[in-house]
Amino acid sequence: MRRIITPLPATLRFSDPVVAIATFGGVGLLRPAPGTWGSVAALFAGWPIAVLGGPVALTIAAVLAFMAGVWAVEKYIAATDRHDPSEVVIDEVAAMWLVMAALPPTLTAYALGFAFFRLFDISKPWPIRGIEQRVGGEMGVMADDIAAALYAIIAAWIVGIAVTVG
Repeated sequence: MRRIITPLPATLRFSDPVVAIATFGGVGLLRPAPGTWGSVAALFAGWPIAVLGGPVALTIAAVLAFMAGVWAVEKYIAATDRHDPSEVVIDEVAAMWLVMAALPPTLTAYALGFAFFRLFDISKPWPIRGIEQRVGGEMGVMADDIAAALYAIIAAWIVGIAVTVG
């Protein structure tokens, strides 16, 4: 039988802040497609931030998630001895909040941003694929998703401009 929840490393407990941050409250432990689950959770968690504080609050939240993620991912990597554990989704959360901050707070814009982010995060076109390898460690895990977010923002803007003009 296929597991729907990834077991934690033996040295970590669910109550550990490292796990809470790295897996975004356990969302990254869901199977299959933990990165997609993390991105969906980021949309739902980011929506109230967008409504209450707008793009500035989302940008601040993305920066804070990135900084907390660097700390937690370092510890999580050490506990698993894997360079990019799939259950770590704080990188998707920081990146999605950045995408959301750059787009209008509408269902259509956020859905488009989500779709483009997942496309670029999964396919990792140049130079995204090399970022994680060149940078390495926790910073590499976090940085490649930020690069995918930037691609998603540009793609969403282009589509938005094309729709507006067309």
